[in-house]
Amino acid sequence: MKIGLVRHFKVAKPLPRGIYITPDYLNQWFLDYDLADIEYGSTELGEIIWSQCYVSDMPRAIKTAKHIYTRNDIIQTDKLRELPAPKYKGKFGLPFILWAVRIRLAPFFNRETRIAVADAKKRIGATLDAIHEQGSENVLIVSHAALMVYMRKELLKRGFTGPSFSTPNNGELYIFEK
Repeated sequence: MKIGLVRHFKVAKPLPRGIYITPDYLNQWFLDYDLADIEYGSTELGEIIWSQCYVSDMPRAIKTAKHIYTRNDIIQTDKLRELPAPKYKGKFGLPFILWAVRIRLAPFFNRETRIAVADAKKRIGATLDAIHEQGSENVLIVSHAALMVYMRKELLKRGFTGPSFSTPNNGELYIFEK
């Protein structure tokens, strides 16, 4: 069995600009990011015949899946939805790079983020269980960066082998086999 993981194509939303980004601006930027269009690209799916395609129900993932997987059996699910961005309050501003560091460290210091990560891991497990129960031979999954990191760990726990990545590239196929 093969499971192919693909991160959605790049989102057509530039990173926030400015010396100091306020929490309100950052929170709005994430809302806009979720609604932004994608920059279509190509994904080499190889000679593998993918029997099914599971995709996050977020627009950027759906658009990517429909672009790279031409069959009609795309299964949209909220179980593959990206982790929500942490919400920040206050009037202080930080350079975007410092916000990025805070977001990366949020699972260690933010209770809501820890809960969201635990929920994401359960959703991933449920999705992989459903795929296993259906007995599909080769399944393509189109999702998001953070979810793919956790999905990779879960696939390795389940006896799959596959490539290593810290942040998956947009539109690139990562194949895991068992």
